[in-house]
Amino acid sequence: MRRNKQWDVNKAMLLSRLFQFLHCAGKACVIPFLTLYLRYLGLTASLTGIIMGTKHFINLAWAPLSGYFAKHYNKRRVVILSSLLCSIGAGLLLLLIPPADKATMTRYCNISAFAGFGLPKTAEDTINYSQLGNTTMTVHAFTTLISPTALSKINTKHIATAGAGQTLNDAILATAAASKHEVTRIAQRQSHRENHKNEEVANPDIPDNSDSKRSVRSRSLKTGSAHGQKGTDVVLEVQHQLFFLVLMAVALWEVLAAPLEWTVDDGLYEYLDFVDATDGYSQHWIWGYLGAACSACGVGLLVSNLDCLLNVHIHRSAVHFYCYAILITLTLLTGTFLPIHVNRKREQTNKVLKALHLISNDSRATLCALTAFIVGAVGSTFENYLFWQMQDKGSSEFYMGASIAIKLFAEILLSFFSSKILKTLGQSGTVALGMLCMAVQCLYYSFLWSPWSVLPIQSLNAFSNGALWWALNAYCEDVSTPGMERSVQRVFQALSLGLGAGIGSLAGGFIASRFSLEVLYRAAAVVLVIWSVAFLLVQSRIPRQKKVNYSQLLAADNSDLSDTETDQERDWLVKAMKDEIENNSW
Repeated sequence: MRRNKQWDVNKAMLLSRLFQFLHCAGKACVIPFLTLYLRYLGLTASLTGIIMGTKHFINLAWAPLSGYFAKHYNKRRVVILSSLLCSIGAGLLLLLIPPADKATMTRYCNISAFAGFGLPKTAEDTINYSQLGNTTMTVHAFTTLISPTALSKINTKHIATAGAGQTLNDAILATAAASKHEVTRIAQRQSHRENHKNEEVANPDIPDNSDSKRSVRSRSLKTGSAHGQKGTDVVLEVQHQLFFLVLMAVALWEVLAAPLEWTVDDGLYEYLDFVDATDGYSQHWIWGYLGAACSACGVGLLVSNLDCLLNVHIHRSAVHFYCYAILITLTLLTGTFLPIHVNRKREQTNKVLKALHLISNDSRATLCALTAFIVGAVGSTFENYLFWQMQDKGSSEFYMGASIAIKLFAEILLSFFSSKILKTLGQSGTVALGMLCMAVQCLYYSFLWSPWSVLPIQSLNAFSNGALWWALNAYCEDVSTPGMERSVQRVFQALSLGLGAGIGSLAGGFIASRFSLEVLYRAAAVVLVIWSVAFLLVQSRIPRQKKVNYSQLLAADNSDLSDTETDQERDWLVKAMKDEIENNSW
């Protein structure tokens, strides 16, 4: 006779927590720093926004669809392991794409970072500052002949390859040799102009043929503009090719990685529900936050202590992808033992459509869904461009990783007081407080003044993200019927992290390119303040409809009922239904 299968719940919880820890740690190595790597490649803010927006839209559409197929055909473990394995290769594929200009890879590096490539540590001491007066004329002549684009190429690469005894003048001439073609062309044009002036002075009796001069000047201007337009077209063509290569690589990566979280979450919840241990599911996210905080801070510290270039062609940002590959490989090994319940039942109704129906029929839930969308759109500016702003102020990857760790730890600590906060402020007050805290963060980001100045404000993320989502999840529980809580929460998350983040990435990229990052964050702060006030006003005018959570009523202890009560008073279900009808009639 076949023995009944024993379910080790403690072992299952340990494996699921380890899986969550490793997976979130792997993602935190590269996902927060992805837009920074795109900046190193030479992409603008608008192109970066299009890439990140596409990434969010793919996740929005493909994650639930792939999760449904994995459940329908009972192939969850295959989908999980395949997603992990393929996402490793897809992530490393980005490292094969060359930058638009090699100068962009070293633009934000310190000169001392090139010590391993030929520049002695005491190179600054070898410069004879008494010779700077002799180099002034050379520098002036050099800058008058070279356009600002060519002048930007005077970087540490030429100084690094110079010997210890080479003067600053020699280093500038070495850079000039690298731009020989452009210097020659501009010098010829300058010489032609000077000769033309000398002829005019030497022959004052020659009649002034204004039409002839205008014709020559017009041809000269057209020739110069043609050369400039050709150079601009070449730069744009290279950048567009880079953009499409990165877009295809990121889209492929997201298609392979998107099914993972949805499938793992479904499998774990159904397993815990089958063994009647769903209480541990609510605290499952903490382990993911711990893994992400430790990983982001650790990899930031590691990368900031490396040389700018690991070799001639590899930037130190590649270490983010290497650490990602290592941690996802460990996650893959853990995934082979991940507890997954095989559910033989087939659901007759689509829970996502039912959740959308529940939200659309409740005015408060609809208002909260719109709030989630706005929060997701504004939150995408944090994810996409905050590190750009920090880098402009001189921050290294260590400060960036530390900022992630601070906000995640702050949210974990505040989670132990979530019930007290919701009870004190209420759901509406908590949502408004979260949006106001996010507005303060946006305004603060626009006034950063030092590499570390972002760190103190990150603790406010406990309210702007943590408390806000606790309140939104409480709204989800109010509007949901039994068994629909997770589906309604997923709709809220899709509206925020999928649709909102995608549209916010597109809009934020164009605003940052058209104006600046400071304008982007200040505009986001204004939007949040206006919406938080509008949210409170509209919420106060919507009539409250009390929903009865029948699953909680069924779990109530019947021993509380007295034997002396009448049969009608004992039928609490009928009484609750009557109260609901009376409340809805108002």
